[in-house]
Amino acid sequence: MSSAEVAVKVFRDLENEDFRVLNVIEAAMSKHEFVPKEVITKYAKFNIEETEFRINRLLKMRLIRGRRTPYVGYTLNYAGYDCLAINALVKAEVLESFGKPLGVGKESDVYDALNPKGERIAVKFHRLGRISFRQTIRKRGYTLRHTHWLYQSRLAAEKEFQALNIVYPKRVAVPKPISQNRHVIAMGMIEGAELAEWKEIPKPQKILKEILRNIRITYCKAGVIHADLSEYNILLKPNLKVLIIDWPQYVKKDHPNAQQLLTRDVKNILKFFKRKHGLKVKLKEALDYVTGKARTLSFQ
Repeated sequence: MSSAEVAVKVFRDLENEDFRVLNVIEAAMSKHEFVPKEVITKYAKFNIEETEFRINRLLKMRLIRGRRTPYVGYTLNYAGYDCLAINALVKAEVLESFGKPLGVGKESDVYDALNPKGERIAVKFHRLGRISFRQTIRKRGYTLRHTHWLYQSRLAAEKEFQALNIVYPKRVAVPKPISQNRHVIAMGMIEGAELAEWKEIPKPQKILKEILRNIRITYCKAGVIHADLSEYNILLKPNLKVLIIDWPQYVKKDHPNAQQLLTRDVKNILKFFKRKHGLKVKLKEALDYVTGKARTLSFQ
């Protein structure tokens, strides 16, 4: 069972006093790898018996973990962090209930959910602890020092939400950004399958043109680059429209490596369509098109 499944399962059983302990632990983790029990007792404003009762509840629910040497202390795990974010989104009237998982990847879990109006939304939990710290440092510009995985995941969510708020108003084919709390993003419903999962893509030339047109809008009108684009984060919806997801690595067009990252994005897409459907587009012509130097795109 994933940490998000644990959180969704136990969330409704949590009481205000449980959340108080989770919040105290979260706040104190900036100074302690494992928060001493005495610190929890002090800032939760409980007596020692109440503190121990709440800690034992949270341990049984698998929302925290502890150690006993060299002192007794506790830290949040992802499920506990999930519950804090879920609680904030529920209180903000963004989220009402969860449905089935939409996808579990190396760096995130995405769930189908409902808002209080009964409208379907998607809820994404960032999970940077699933890849090595060295990979995270190499791939992500916002992780410049060794920080806790929970904090790194929060930074990833903040950056992705920022990207969606930049590109969505420009009519780039992305999920609508709704809200973000900690490492969790609520966004418009995500439907469809990754391009990589399709055995055969209908009208591949039309789909490729739509993808490149979205890259062009992203670059020319929004001034940003996805920077991690591939067949694994472009969805083809049931209506055969594309949806571009996973934006935490985006950069602005004035970034020192912007052209290198844009070239890699375009090259990944052209390579996939050439391998999968035999479509041939010269890289230079595609780059001229997405950067606005050329008005049209031609196929060989």
